[in-house]
Amino acid sequence: MNLIVGILVVVLCTLGGYAGEGGSLAVLFEAAPVELIIMGGTGLGGFIIANPNVVIRRTGKAMGLMLKKARYNKASYIELLCMMYQLFKLAKTKGLLALEQHIENPEQSSLFAQFPGFLNDHHAVSFLCDYLRLVTLGSDKPYELEALMDEELDVHHGEDAAVVSALQTVADAMPAIGIVACVLGVIKTMGSIAEPPEVLGAMIGGALVGTFMGVWSSYAFIGPMSQSVNAILGAQSKYLQCIKTGLLAHLQGFAPSISIEYARKTLLSEVRPTFIELEEATSALSAPTA
Repeated sequence: MNLIVGILVVVLCTLGGYAGEGGSLAVLFEAAPVELIIMGGTGLGGFIIANPNVVIRRTGKAMGLMLKKARYNKASYIELLCMMYQLFKLAKTKGLLALEQHIENPEQSSLFAQFPGFLNDHHAVSFLCDYLRLVTLGSDKPYELEALMDEELDVHHGEDAAVVSALQTVADAMPAIGIVACVLGVIKTMGSIAEPPEVLGAMIGGALVGTFMGVWSSYAFIGPMSQSVNAILGAQSKYLQCIKTGLLAHLQGFAPSISIEYARKTLLSEVRPTFIELEEATSALSAPTA
């Protein structure tokens, strides 16, 4: 929603202001299609040259996330914390072996089925189940698992950073690409130097549209989009960080209510449930079953 609103504000204010000061929109609209082909093709080609296929695919998926509703909000974190509470309570009351049926087949788990938002997050499910599997196999030293989790989260962050960097590189290049489009327009104009001044003026104006669109697309669209993608991917990392904190607290022997409180305190203020809200949510849960 923010993406659409932002684009509308940029377009209406820029073009409306230009028209308001007496500028001719016809010149822009006439030159824009060709300039878009030159600049869009050059930018896309450079993007493909600069990035491996995996980054290109991830960038496409990340761009699609901007059109969707924010996935991680207070409700999703209450669900996550409640899920961890149930899981830790089951481990405390019936032992680690009671977790095996849930972590080996999470899609068929009656426990995870109570928390569909978490279950639909493939990365989060894999992250939690992988480390619980290590714990059931005997790797129960919190400091060792913390180091391994940090390493995995660093890898995850590096993959996200590659996507953001790829988009920002395109944004940084667009002003220069706009100059290239402008120069091509000037070359075309010089080839028609014998034309009357009114014709040459229109051609020069069309050429300058390339410079305008390069700067405009960079600072009003692609650059902000890269920051939006960065925020979306950062929210995904924070979700995994919450799981990590709760799991480490559990491994140190804390009660389920304390373990999820450790996890709750790591959340950003706008998505962090209060202690009372979380206590009410966990109190409403039914007893976990193996």
